[in-house]
Order: sequence, then C-alpha cells, then structure tokens
Amino acid sequence: MSQLSPAQHGMWIAARKGAGTAYHMPVVIRLSRQPDPDALAKACHGLLQRHPVLGSAVAERDGIPHLVPAAELPVLQRAATVDEVVGRPFDLAAGPLVRFALVGADTLVVVAHHLVLDGGSKDVLVADLDTLLAGGVPGPGRARAEGDAASPDPAEAAGFWAGRPHQAEQTVVAGEVLRSRSTAEGALLEFSLDIPRLDGLSRFEVLTAALHTLLASYGNGEVVTALDLSTRPEELGGEIGCWVNELPLASRPTAGTPFRGFAASLRAELRGVYRYREVPLARAVPGLRPHAALAPVSLSYRRLAEERPALGEVEWLAFNHGVRGALQLQVVQGATGAHVSLRHDPRELTDPARFADDLTRLLAAVADGPDRSLGELTPFTTAPQAATAPPLSGPAAGSPAGSASVSAPAAGSAAGSAASAPDTAAAPESATAPDAASPADDPMVAQVTSIWEAVLELSPIEPHDDIFDLGGHSLTITQIISRMEQQLGVEISLDDFFDNPTVAGVVAVVRG
Repeated sequence: MSQLSPAQHGMWIAARKGAGTAYHMPVVIRLSRQPDPDALAKACHGLLQRHPVLGSAVAERDGIPHLVPAAELPVLQRAATVDEVVGRPFDLAAGPLVRFALVGADTLVVVAHHLVLDGGSKDVLVADLDTLLAGGVPGPGRARAEGDAASPDPAEAAGFWAGRPHQAEQTVVAGEVLRSRSTAEGALLEFSLDIPRLDGLSRFEVLTAALHTLLASYGNGEVVTALDLSTRPEELGGEIGCWVNELPLASRPTAGTPFRGFAASLRAELRGVYRYREVPLARAVPGLRPHAALAPVSLSYRRLAEERPALGEVEWLAFNHGVRGALQLQVVQGATGAHVSLRHDPRELTDPARFADDLTRLLAAVADGPDRSLGELTPFTTAPQAATAPPLSGPAAGSPAGSASVSAPAAGSAAGSAASAPDTAAAPESATAPDAASPADDPMVAQVTSIWEAVLELSPIEPHDDIFDLGGHSLTITQIISRMEQQLGVEISLDDFFDNPTVAGVVAVVRG
C-alpha cells in the first residue's frame, strides 16, 4: 500500500468531482500479426505481475488516499470498438485501474487511469508486452515504496515562485478568448510539425518558445502556459507509474526580440523550474485554488524511441475524448517528425485549424531565420480581441523594448500534469455563515475549528478564514472531511467544501 503523491491526489480529487475520461490513458496497438488469444492474455497477465501498480485501486485511510491491490485483476476481454474500451469509466475504489481488450482480430487496446500510467510509462508498457508476447522475460520489477522520489523542500519552492505568475485566467487564441481550466468532453485535431533543431536548444525548447511567441502575437501581453513535466527518477526508467507534475511557464515576448535570444531566455527559466518540478504548485503557493489545469493552454512533449516496436503499429496519442483546460497540445517527436494531438473544448476554441496553421507557419519561419525578430516571424496584434462568448462553466471532472522578459509559473496532470482538481467558484460571502462570531458561541463551529487547526497545524483559525489562504490544499480538505465524518458524524461533499472554504461556510452547509 502506498500513499498517493500530491500530483496523484489532485487527479483523484478531479476524478471524484467528475472528470469524465480526461484522465484515461489509452494505448492502441495494431498488432503486426494476428495473435493467439491465449498467448496475448498470458502476456497481459505477465505485465500485471511485472507492474502490480496497474492492478491497483484507491482506498482512503483517514482521508488520505492510498493505492492498494484491487479485489480482482483484469483479464483480456473482447470489444466491438476502441471507443467503447476507452470511454468505459473506472471505479477507482474497486479497481483495477487498467483494462485490456482485443478489438477485431488484431487490435489490442490498453487503457489505464493516469493515476498509474504517465506518458513515459507507455514506452515501458509496449516494450514489456512485446517481450512477453515473444516468450521472453522482462527484467525484475521494483515495488513502489513509501518515501520514493523525495521532493525538494516546499519552502524552497515557495521562494522560487514568489513574485512569479502562477496561472492564467484567460488566453486569447486566434481571436477567441479561452477561459476553461476544468475538464470537459473534448474534440480532436491531429497534424504533423517539423520542429527545427537550433544550436544550444532542444526541440522541446524551440517548440515552447514558438508557442509563447504565437500566443503573444495574438495579443496576450503576458503568456502563461501549463507544462507537463516528468518527475521520474532515473533509477525507475523501466517502471510503470505516474511521475508527472503540471507547472506553469510565463513570459513576455516582444515583437523586436530575436527568436534565438527569446528561446535562450526561456530555456534559462525552464532550468530554474526544473529544480522544483517535483513540488506541485498548490504546495508552494498559499491561496491557490484548485483547478484541473493552471492555464487554458497546456503543452506536453515526449521523444519516442528510435527503434519501432516489433509488436505492431502503436498509436501513442490515442484520443480519450476528454480535455483539461481549453486547449491541450500533446506532442510526440519521432524520427520522421513530430505528431501533434490537439485536444480542445469546442465550446471555447471553435477554429483549432487556424491555430495549427499559425504554429506550423511560425516554426517554418523559425527554421528559415532563427535570428529574425519575433515580429518578423509572425504578425503581432497590439491588443487582445474581445471575447466571442461569455465565460463557460465546464463540467467537473483546473520588458523593455528589444528584450524578452521571462518568468515561470508551473501548472500540473500532467501532465500533468499534471494536475489538480477542476474549477471551483469563489467562496460565497459570509452572509451564508452561522450567526456565531466565534467558536465559543457555537459548539459545532468550535468542533470544526478544532479539526481544522489539528489538520493544518495552525492556531487560531477564525470562522471566516479561507482554507486556501491558510495554506490548505486538496489533501488537507479530504483529511478534514474524513475527520468531520468520524468525530462529528456529519458529511460534506468536496464540491460544497470547495464552494464554502471557511469554517462558517462548512457549518452552514452541514446545517442545510
């Protein structure tokens, strides 16, 4: 049994609030030859033995969720369509958090919840299945234990993020104002990109600089995007699991800045972010309210192995029909170029093809002239265009001229970030709270206050203090909910707590 990491906890909260399929991680393999169903079933079972985390469920212990073995392990099933396998919901409490299905004669679909599978783990999954189906034996697995992947001190991370932008409330994209940071049913646009190599820069850094340049050209004076960053320790390179954190990156690209110089400054800022990549932003920044995404626009990038698996043709970015935020760019870089899966909320971004075309043209211009100014590479709009629609409430399931100033915020679910709970409304005014002005005047207020002070290790707490301003986050909230149920015999939902994040507000909800 292992406690969920902070990033996993955010995904779990989002799933409990109704994230739909946004955290489903499908891998579709069109097998190179028609398999023997018994041999394929045996290979899937061998994968579960090699990576028992896939056969997990989530159990709460005093409000703290842990991964535990599921009551039953999955078996290879048959299904009529890929979408049927991908869209089927997971029961996190019962598990297991993976399923295997054979569609038709030769298509294997593996779908895991993001709680136990990240992008890098897909490579491990395919490689181990390849070995097992060929009759080989993968190397011994390593059980995930308490204390694995120790994180940097959150206090140090708090110092790094102090004064940096942390999240984007809205982002203009091709004339449309994107606001969603929750989960929604998504739409898909796929296209190819040629990301040029530039001396001293990785392709990921070139792509990130191009994305920030394009967003600035649309009229965003300050650009904030969420990045899914891997937190996988080197020694666990052959393991399946979830090692990802979503962090923000902010910049202020200016039209007169040379692209190469801007990309280099962005690279330097990213190096600073990487030092604290294991600390979720909510643990480092007090007052940060939970969202499924830190910004409406997010990016994840992964390089594929040069050697193609003998198992068959792999669809690495198979669509899960969900989206976190308004626009997710998921990119895999292979030997022949980059493949992009653009997932978007169609209620907010109605013309994804324009964005894709603009990004493609910008990267081609960068390849031709990386030292040209940003304004020469793509036309800059002087001011954001007006919103084309009022804000949408998504379903639950998130410098001087001639120089570029870069600052970094960090997101998650992971990719990502990974990853925190969906959007919530601001706390209501204290008019809905009990009449009591202090815990001494009301026994229930006193009892709930005592629980808050014990969990937050902070005293005194006043009835109208906001839990997020006190440094609380999703884990402390689930602990408080559990203790209220155990000690007081009362229940409050996550939604109600997020909407009423004060002692007075929580008591008012309990009393109806």
